[in-house]
Amino acid sequence: MKYCKLSWGLVAVLSFAVAVFAYKFTAGEVQPSTDGRQEVKLTKDERNALLLEMRKWLQSSQAILAAASKQDFALVASAATASGMAAEADTPGSLFRKLPLEMKKLGFDTRQKFDEIAADAEAMKDSQHTMTQLSTAMNNCIACHAIYRFGENVE
Repeated sequence: MKYCKLSWGLVAVLSFAVAVFAYKFTAGEVQPSTDGRQEVKLTKDERNALLLEMRKWLQSSQAILAAASKQDFALVASAATASGMAAEADTPGSLFRKLPLEMKKLGFDTRQKFDEIAADAEAMKDSQHTMTQLSTAMNNCIACHAIYRFGENVE
């Protein structure tokens, strides 16, 4: 009987820990900011890593437009792949618990859209289609920037 109570106590403690982790994973470390957006609290290194990722997306977008205008679909695919899901490996793991779920969804969806641009560029070789896809992907960027900003957490 003593072990049964101990087991149930352990189950309760572990359940609580899982619930806290799940909440942190979905809610992230955010607070309202003075400009109406949600401020995501990050360390300086995490903030720099996320800003670098966004610059890479912008560089890929420009390279996709330039290559599509020249009908160079191999270059379109290469530029898009550089910002696709495979590049997620470069994102620090500490960010996953700090970013809110909606921001994570936008990020993953954007990477998937870059992969779709790459696949369709090679298969369809249609500049107009590529530009339409890129325009759709950039709507994620606009949405994210409209909702979130970065604040620095001193750790």
